Amino acid sequence: MRIWTRFAAGTIAGLLLIATAGSAAGRESVLFIGNSFTFGAGSPVRFYRADTVTDLNGEGIGGVPALFRSFATQVGLDYDVALETHPGVGLEYHLESRRAAIGSRAWDMVVMHGQSTLDFAKPGDPAKLIETSAQMAALLRERNPKVAIYLTATWSRADQTYPASGAWAGQPIEAMARDVRAAYDKASARIGAKAVLPVGEAWTRAMQTGVADPNPYDGVEAGKIDLWTWDHYHASTAGYYLEALVAFGALTGRDPRTLGRFECSGYELGMSPPQAEALQQVAYDQLTASGITLTPGTSKQTQPIRCVPAPVAATTAGR
Repeated sequence: MRIWTRFAAGTIAGLLLIATAGSAAGRESVLFIGNSFTFGAGSPVRFYRADTVTDLNGEGIGGVPALFRSFATQVGLDYDVALETHPGVGLEYHLESRRAAIGSRAWDMVVMHGQSTLDFAKPGDPAKLIETSAQMAALLRERNPKVAIYLTATWSRADQTYPASGAWAGQPIEAMARDVRAAYDKASARIGAKAVLPVGEAWTRAMQTGVADPNPYDGVEAGKIDLWTWDHYHASTAGYYLEALVAFGALTGRDPRTLGRFECSGYELGMSPPQAEALQQVAYDQLTASGITLTPGTSKQTQPIRCVPAPVAATTAGR
């Protein structure tokens, strides 16, 4: 009897371990493909909570993917988040140099974007983005025909707008984001993407509503956020925070305002509660204006807390 009891207990424990392992392995996977606009160049976001995501290049990057995972964890969601990034490149680089890493598994969701001016040689020309998006979509669908692909339409660059040498010189700050969005809409139609993430439009909305300053070259107005970092090209912590909020809302369907003014990653990265709250509102407004349906909710956080996301499972893919 004792032997049978020990055997049964051991069998049940083993089954529980198998079930638990299966559940962990069954988490939805999210891969971010991009460049410095994804890995957080020019800000502390670059290496923020890198241990919670899997960097397929083994460079210890946290970036926007780590912010996304932190937001998801805070509302009780658990994703297997990975990233494949390289500075100053479009999707053609990832296709040429990182194909094996990207195709190493069947991803459930992929968030990707190309070079910020669309084409180094022909700024504003969407042709390369459309073609490389199609090639990347084909690669991803070889492993998972049902993969949900999201394209990130990035922001207007102040350094391409205000200096006379910029490709969008003499135009209003929203012009570049508008042109970039139009290009991503064409790429989305070509590949049947799940959605285009309106990051550039969210930046524009932040400026137009007085949350952010539109021109860092003439100083930043008191009480407003500078969404760019020191080079007026890459994002500041706040700029990447807004990017991650848009991704969070679009991929999860959750209202970014659910995170609340005491959202822990913003607090850990030195943002004030009013800044976090204002950017969450901007993200919500832009997502809904873009036709993305969000589930309403209310934040229960009443004071700053430390983020404690579950550790991500290690992988050797792409290393």
